[in-house]
Amino acid sequence: MTTRVVLVDDQPLLRAGFRMILESEDDLVVVGEAGDGDAAVAVVRDVRPDVVLMDIRMPGRDGLSATEEICADAGLAGVRVLVLTTFELDEYVFEALRLGASGFVLKDLEPADLLTAVRQVASGDAVLSPSVTRRLVEHVGSGDARRPPVEQVRALAALTEREREVVGLVGQGLANDEIAARLFLSPATAKTHVSRAMTKVGARDRAQLVVLAYESGLVRPGWMA
Repeated sequence: MTTRVVLVDDQPLLRAGFRMILESEDDLVVVGEAGDGDAAVAVVRDVRPDVVLMDIRMPGRDGLSATEEICADAGLAGVRVLVLTTFELDEYVFEALRLGASGFVLKDLEPADLLTAVRQVASGDAVLSPSVTRRLVEHVGSGDARRPPVEQVRALAALTEREREVVGLVGQGLANDEIAARLFLSPATAKTHVSRAMTKVGARDRAQLVVLAYESGLVRPGWMA
């Protein structure tokens, strides 16, 4: 199956480099490009890609606003946004995750890592490493984080005890295989618990599940695995 990608960055040279890397693979194809947030939303609505590589800082409308509009559009529910950033601790990255982005990558990452990240997001997973999760937790614990929507907090109460346990481990940055090993489950069962929890709380993907786990108090800073 071919993964369709839209590139959004105000630097044409960078877009050209990413296009060359992505299209060197048989299963990836670039179906559109944009140099600012307004153009990004228009292109995404037109071609409906699987993944959007979205720069956050751009002249005019930035990638944060564009990410919010794309992720809030029910008609674009199948589109995943992967944020491009120069600095791992960019404060806008945390906000992008809350708004629905499925993770982020640094602009100077290795080509192989870019390919892995795009495929990972296209498969429905999130690109959120334990080190990044730890920084996100610190940010939430600083008191700067917003509280999650009331309906999501209420939905947490509907989780089974096992599902709450699984969400806690997702919040600590564990992958499905690691959760399975920790709880003595099969990887398929762990994945099922994660999927059901995401559906119940209305989380777009694992990145939002991590954010919700901490902002709701289900998991607290200092509980990292």
